[in-house]
Amino acid sequence: MARRIRWWGRVLGAALLIAGAVLQAETKSPPASSPGWQVAWQPTRFVNGSPVIFRVRPPVRLESLSAKWLEHEVQFASSPKSKVWDALAGVSLNTKPGIYTLVLKGITKAGKEISFSRRFKVGTEKYRTISVTVETKYTEPSKEQLEAIARDKQTKQEAFAHVTPEREWAGSFQAPVTAPISDTFGTRRVFNGEVRSVHQGLDFAAPAGTAITALNAGTVLLARPLYFEGNFVVLDHGQGLLSLYLHMSEIKVKEGDKVTRGQVLGLVGGTGRASGPHLHLAVRWQGTYLDPAVLLKLKLH
Repeated sequence: MARRIRWWGRVLGAALLIAGAVLQAETKSPPASSPGWQVAWQPTRFVNGSPVIFRVRPPVRLESLSAKWLEHEVQFASSPKSKVWDALAGVSLNTKPGIYTLVLKGITKAGKEISFSRRFKVGTEKYRTISVTVETKYTEPSKEQLEAIARDKQTKQEAFAHVTPEREWAGSFQAPVTAPISDTFGTRRVFNGEVRSVHQGLDFAAPAGTAITALNAGTVLLARPLYFEGNFVVLDHGQGLLSLYLHMSEIKVKEGDKVTRGQVLGLVGGTGRASGPHLHLAVRWQGTYLDPAVLLKLKLH
């Protein structure tokens, strides 16, 4: 009887160990679908409103690499001399804090599909609130002005719907002017006492007439005056990435032009809804506005 009790004790102990191992495996992250994947990213901390760069080294040579990230389709590109693939993506301002998964899908040279997933924590950035005084025509527009605003909205929607599948940008992005920052991304803007918008760009306190240069290579998508934006230039950098330059006193490019990083696009001014001369720079990725200050800090190849 004693031997039987000891035997059942050993069986029960083994069963408990197995159950514990199963439970531990279930509470951990799911295993990679393919071994040997390496994923790096910038910035090290993800927050709402931030652009991100993913850099992936797959276990085998690939023909193509794509990903699903926050309901966006992301296309990767690789250097012919490197086995590393990279892509620029982002986290919208409206993204709630939590854990989100990057799902990678690669196609090998032989046509086989391989995949891998990596989870990332997204935090919340604290953005400030400021008050701005502008002419009442920008907060209480007339019927004619409302019609102009509606036309401008249609113009922007048509332009922003244009997506160049090929990447045009290369290397790091550079600041469009050398000047102090007068307002940051994510600021809640109170115009004439009323909350009207969230600041979706970065303001440079540059003097009127200062040359404004392109952040990176791209194609001029828009180059015209609009009601709120004033003299307005939009560059298409490919794969859904746009840079926007507002309130210019003068535009130096035309729609359809190919431009290089550092090329002059126009001059700083105070046209449109602006309290004075400055450059408002915005960055848009697949319909989401991202913090230009973070993009300018990313170290890209």
